[in-house]
Amino acid sequence: MTRVSRALACAAFLFPPLLAAHAADEPAYGSELEGFEYPYPIQRFAFTSQGVKLQMAYMDVKPAKPNGRTVVLMHGKNFCGATWAGTIKELSSAGYRVVAPDQVGFCKSTKPAHYQYTFQQLSENTRALLASIGVKNAIIMGHSTGGMLAVRYGLMFPQQSEQLVLVNPIGLEDWKTLGVPSLGVDKWYERELQTTAERIRNYEKATYYVNTWKPEYEPWVQMLAGMYRGPGKQIVAWNSALQYDMIYTQPVVYEFPRLKMPVLLLIGLKDTTAIGKDAAPAEIRPKLGNYPELAKRTASAIPKSTLVTFPEMGHAPQMQDPAQFHKALLKGLLR
Repeated sequence: MTRVSRALACAAFLFPPLLAAHAADEPAYGSELEGFEYPYPIQRFAFTSQGVKLQMAYMDVKPAKPNGRTVVLMHGKNFCGATWAGTIKELSSAGYRVVAPDQVGFCKSTKPAHYQYTFQQLSENTRALLASIGVKNAIIMGHSTGGMLAVRYGLMFPQQSEQLVLVNPIGLEDWKTLGVPSLGVDKWYERELQTTAERIRNYEKATYYVNTWKPEYEPWVQMLAGMYRGPGKQIVAWNSALQYDMIYTQPVVYEFPRLKMPVLLLIGLKDTTAIGKDAAPAEIRPKLGNYPELAKRTASAIPKSTLVTFPEMGHAPQMQDPAQFHKALLKGLLR
C-alpha cells in the first residue's frame, strides 16, 4: 500500500473530487483493512472468545456538547464502521456519544481461522466492549445484517437497550423456509473468492442505490475489494463465508413480538435484498426481498414500532440521500 493510496483513501471522506482517482488506484488492503483510513481514531478492544485472543476495532466519538445519551452503530455484512461516517457526524453534532465497532471477522477486527459465528456471540462481544468503555445503556442502531444483530442484542440485553433503530434490516423473512437452498460454507467460500470491485459495484448499484451511481459511493467499493486484492484474501473470504451461513441459518423474524423497547424502522422501499436469491429457483426469486410488504409486516409484528419509509431509496438510505435520512433519524430518536 503506497503513501499516495493511503492519502487518497483518507481524502475520500473530505474531498469528493478525489474519489474517482481513488477508485482508479485499485488499492490492496490487509486482511484487517490495514491501509484504509477511518474518519475518526480507531481504538481496539482485546478479549478472548471461544478460546481465541481477538480484538474489535471501534470508534468512540464524543460530542462537544453531550446530551448524556449514546448510540451504538452496527454495520452490515458488506459495510464497516467507516461507512457510518456521515451518520456519526450528524449524531455527534446533535449531542450523542457514538460508538461504532467493527464486529469480529469484519473490516479492521480480527478474522479468526476458526470461529462459530452466531448473532448471540456477536452480541456478547459487543456488550463486553461497551462495558469496558463505561456504556451501560444505549440506543442500538443496526443496518442490513447489523439490523439482525441489533434485534438479537435487544432480545438478549433489553435493560441496556433504550431503543432499537433498524435501517433496512435483512432477516425480515426466513429464506430457508421460503425455498432458498442452503449453499453451505464451502460454496459460500468459493463464491467469495471470486469477489471483484466490478461485482461489488454492480450489486451495490442495483440494490443499494436503485440503479444510480455517484462518485462518493466508490470508496466503499474499494474498501471491500481492496481486502480481496491483498495478501489476506483467503482468510477474508473464509470469514465472509461463515458469516453468510450465520445469516442464512439464524433468522430473527420469528422473535419480533418479543422486543420490549421502542423500535424505529427506517426503510428504503426500493430495496430487494435477500441472501441467496440468485441461487433460488426462478419462480421464487420475485417473491423475495419485497420490502414494501416486509416493512409493513415487520412494523405490525413489533409491539412498539414506528415505521418511516423512503419510497425512492434502496438498501442504504443513509448513503443514498443522507440529508433526508438523517432528518428522519434525528426526529425518530427518543427524547
